[in-house]
Amino acid sequence: MSNLSAPYFHDRDAARAHLEKIRWPDGPVCPHCGEAERIYQARGRNVRPGVKICGNKNCRKQFTVTVGTLFEGSHVPLNKWFQAAYLLCSSKKGMSSHQLHRILGVTYKTAWFMTHRLREAMKEGPIFKEPMGGEGVTVEADETYLGGKRRRVKRPDGKQHGMHTKMKVVTLVEREGRARSFVVKSVTSKTIRDVLVQNVRRESRLMTDEANFYRYVGKEFADHGRVHHAAHEYVRDDVHTNVVEGYFSIFKRGMRGVYQHCKERHLGRYLGEFDFRFNTRDFTDLARTFEALGRIGGKRLMYRHS
Repeated sequence: MSNLSAPYFHDRDAARAHLEKIRWPDGPVCPHCGEAERIYQARGRNVRPGVKICGNKNCRKQFTVTVGTLFEGSHVPLNKWFQAAYLLCSSKKGMSSHQLHRILGVTYKTAWFMTHRLREAMKEGPIFKEPMGGEGVTVEADETYLGGKRRRVKRPDGKQHGMHTKMKVVTLVEREGRARSFVVKSVTSKTIRDVLVQNVRRESRLMTDEANFYRYVGKEFADHGRVHHAAHEYVRDDVHTNVVEGYFSIFKRGMRGVYQHCKERHLGRYLGEFDFRFNTRDFTDLARTFEALGRIGGKRLMYRHS
């Protein structure tokens, strides 16, 4: 049986019931006050399915499983949200909003907003709880450039600079572990150091290419291996950046071949999407979908802020 034949992909009540299992594995929790013991099912002829009432005498508010989540206030049926999440999570290089609007039968504007809400769910958040790496763990770091024309732009000092119009991305990847990507305004020794020291433990082994902005910050880590791509050196024993280069190959194929156009203010969400799929690469497509749906709580993305 295909994954998409499950009831929660086709029936909104089944989707709501399944979302309740994902968000509330131990029973309903009031999103307004946190009450978990005294929660009652709302009853009545005109009561919508899934409405619950908080029994806390200081609260007494009604709520559903979507309150306080990215789905709050959405008029799109929950089963279509499930379909969109599955399609986005199971596509290795992503799925465009145009393709989603044709499959789901919603407007392009709705599909665009749905994909951005789902990317917001996939993101780990602006402040990561745990730094990467550790003793004996290798972390690869590299930068890439996306979008814009490669035109030569004169700087105030008279020199020409060819990356002025491109968006800059720095990615950190643990070997056999997680990826974490950042949009930076410029690629300099300072911005690279800020990213590395805030997100990688000092006892880690750092692997980079020969770029000068890694030279000094590399001394702050247990070991710093560098490969010289300009001299056509790509692997020297276990010194290489092949894992992060593989991440960039998938990321760029998705951004150029599927999404094609992306403004810099949205790039962080796209990076969150590719990080999420990389970090859940050992999951099944369905498990990855449920992992994304489990992250919708506590996040709210309004259309005017997207």
